[in-house]
Amino acid sequence: MTDASVDAKIVLHADDFTRMLKRIAHEILESERGADDVILLGIPSRGVPLASRLGRLLAEIAGRDIPVGALDITMHRDDLRAKPTRAIQPTEIPGGTVDGKTVVLVDDVLFSGRTVRAALDALADLGRPTAVRLAVLVDRGHRELPIRADFVGKNLPSSRDERISVRLVESDGEDHVAIEQGPAS
Repeated sequence: MTDASVDAKIVLHADDFTRMLKRIAHEILESERGADDVILLGIPSRGVPLASRLGRLLAEIAGRDIPVGALDITMHRDDLRAKPTRAIQPTEIPGGTVDGKTVVLVDDVLFSGRTVRAALDALADLGRPTAVRLAVLVDRGHRELPIRADFVGKNLPSSRDERISVRLVESDGEDHVAIEQGPAS
């Protein structure tokens, strides 16, 4: 949530989200040569509604439903000792398995890479996908692990003294991305 005392600059609006997600949908279909055996798994919290939106766009383009689910990473995070009060979210795997599927992990912001590392660990507990891809709305840089996104809505270089705030209609009543002064997220 945006605090009124925080200096925030909105850098992406609802129209930008639509355009970026459409482009990502086309890129996924092109790279995977269609939608056969593709599953989208959103990383809670904002990755889940983004995965749903992306799934609807893919279905429109491909002319068929694309399975969409959620992947809870809570127990695989490396910051549980520092932040032990994380609520466990449901993991929903469409069709009950990731085996033999191309899994596209969907998240809002790629920063250090630690969330994605936790997602890869959680996914490994569920089975063996043919391939794993990563789609993010915003890549802000500052990686601490050797992880990169396959599909990026917007590269948004930022300083470590800034925070990228993603707001979605589904949870916040509006779509926008802002850069705020304050601790990085």
